[in-house]
Amino acid sequence: MHLEQLQAFVLSNSDYGERDRIVSLFTLEHGRLRGFARGARNSRKRFGPALETMARIHIQLKQKEGLSSLQSADIITLYPGIRGALGAIAHGLYACELVECLTPEGQPMPRLYRLLAAYLEQLDSGSIDTSDRRMFEINLLNILGYRPSLDGCSRCGADFGERGALLQQGGELVCRFCAATGHTMPPPALRGLSSCLATGRFGQLFLDRESLHAAGLLLDESLATHSSRTLKSIEFLQQTCNMGES
Repeated sequence: MHLEQLQAFVLSNSDYGERDRIVSLFTLEHGRLRGFARGARNSRKRFGPALETMARIHIQLKQKEGLSSLQSADIITLYPGIRGALGAIAHGLYACELVECLTPEGQPMPRLYRLLAAYLEQLDSGSIDTSDRRMFEINLLNILGYRPSLDGCSRCGADFGERGALLQQGGELVCRFCAATGHTMPPPALRGLSSCLATGRFGQLFLDRESLHAAGLLLDESLATHSSRTLKSIEFLQQTCNMGES
């Protein structure tokens, strides 16, 4: 068991006993890992604020199955712009919990690491937009292999064209010949989500209100289907979104 130097995001943390901390990490090199930080609650020299959720850090870690040994952590950024705005905090915590909940342990996913980095940087810049949230979600599903079919019916393969699609349970999109009922997914919403997959930058694409509503129904259903648990951050996110609309 050798000491490795890794880049990581802190997805969550929990206290263990009076001195220690267990940290969920999403590393560039090994994907999601769990680390045991001995003495982290008392040692400001080795850890300080580096183990706060959403922190991007350099770590020294001895990897092993189950619970790795976290030796030290140095801060790359704590995203001060996020931590100064309630809405940004809610979106950042939600993004981190999604990654924690949907990713397998110990599987490198550099594309997803870069996606999370780009989204947190966008939030840190002061831009909080629902289109960016939906762009993060559809790209997350795409990287993980869970993306719903946006071009054609998942059952018969028929092109949706200008007729749109019908949303079924589990996030399945089908044509009007394969299902008689379901939430309507209009063509602009489908094209908008496809555009989210084509661009590599947040803040470049804005969906109209109708498309955002339809995309939200699809993505919320798809994410709930593939999540291993109900997200704790979703209620906080919904509350802050409602505050912004009032």
